[in-house]
Amino acid sequence: MSENTNECSHDCGSCSSKCEKADLILQQNEHSNVKKVIGVVSGKGGVGKSLVTSLLAVAAKTRGNKVAILDADITGPSIPKAFGIKSKAVGTDIGIIPEQSKTGINIISVNLLLEEETTPVVWRGPVISGVIQQFWKDVAWGDVDYMFVDMPPGTGDVPLTVYQSLPIDGIIIVTTPQDLVKMIVTKAYNMAKMMNIPVIGIVENMSYAQCPDCGKKIEIFGKSKADEVAKELNTKVLAKLPINSKTAELVDIGSVELADETLLQPAMDSIIDFTKE
Repeated sequence: MSENTNECSHDCGSCSSKCEKADLILQQNEHSNVKKVIGVVSGKGGVGKSLVTSLLAVAAKTRGNKVAILDADITGPSIPKAFGIKSKAVGTDIGIIPEQSKTGINIISVNLLLEEETTPVVWRGPVISGVIQQFWKDVAWGDVDYMFVDMPPGTGDVPLTVYQSLPIDGIIIVTTPQDLVKMIVTKAYNMAKMMNIPVIGIVENMSYAQCPDCGKKIEIFGKSKADEVAKELNTKVLAKLPINSKTAELVDIGSVELADETLLQPAMDSIIDFTKE
């Protein structure tokens, strides 16, 4: 914090203030015990960030962990639909009770609070940021080994709120094999570094399509650039996910838990190893 102003620049990396980032972290609800928090981010929309969040949660659950998803994409929430959740979260004396998926993944999303899932969320940044904070401190999450936070694309108010208010252990950056990937991934990477948030690695979605007859991999969106970008940023590629019509169909019918998450098991290995350090 500057000597001449009471406003924080949010750039923890270059800040000369003696304040500690930990002082900004919100306390959990007294009925919550969230051990590890992993942010799933992207520099732009439409890359499949919510799908990766969902599949990582399923991969963690498959290993016997207690898992939760905090859907921080307030204006574009899609997690409840992917898991087929139509009931609404309710408030009690101990806090808001998250909904559970078929396999027991705890989930909170703004769509679980709205009367209609198609109701647009026309809120300004401070209101949206306040909702994110409520999702952390007012929800009775119970015991959670891994919480995945599905963040909106970009580097705006909500990612900033998540980085400052939640005890993020690390982030996964989701991207696709397109020419803009280097700039987009680098923006997300640099924001995390500015906020002193570790980057666990990159997941490239829609990396290729596989011929059902011969098994040949077809790079529909061009040659992958994930390895090149990861090398330049001194991080690693955790997974390259194919375009899969079956997975898309399962998401559409609310059965993402039936999708094949094996390609993300190595990414889950990396998350487990990273959070042990």
